[in-house]
Amino acid sequence: MKKIEIINGPNLNLTGLREPEVYGSVTMEQYLGTLRDMFPEVEICYYQSNVEGELISRIQHVGFTADGLVVNLGGYSHTSIALRDALLAVPATKVEVHLSNIFAREEYRHHSYITSACRGMICGLGLKGYELAIKSFLD
Repeated sequence: MKKIEIINGPNLNLTGLREPEVYGSVTMEQYLGTLRDMFPEVEICYYQSNVEGELISRIQHVGFTADGLVVNLGGYSHTSIALRDALLAVPATKVEVHLSNIFAREEYRHHSYITSACRGMICGLGLKGYELAIKSFLD
């Protein structure tokens, strides 16, 4: 059984509550059930933190044993070289996800330090981005 870890960064604990016109009205906990139903052959683990150091520690902890990491590091994607370095340090395949289209938002969101540490990036498709990222590990 493949093990895929979803790691979400700051403010993503408010998905489904915060700015539903941008991020939707389904919570991540609700959507995790949907993902697990879609992919019963995959062990899907989930971690969220608003703290950069905790995210780095989690990447280091699971990045050597998980088959894949789906990372949505929120605002840290645009600022954190330390998170990029943590992703580069582990052998798991990584896919970056953003709920909104970062290229249709403020200019400072157009660059992600995380992208170059990942196999690919999915943005602008809401929660469906997580589904597509998981599918990419199975193809």
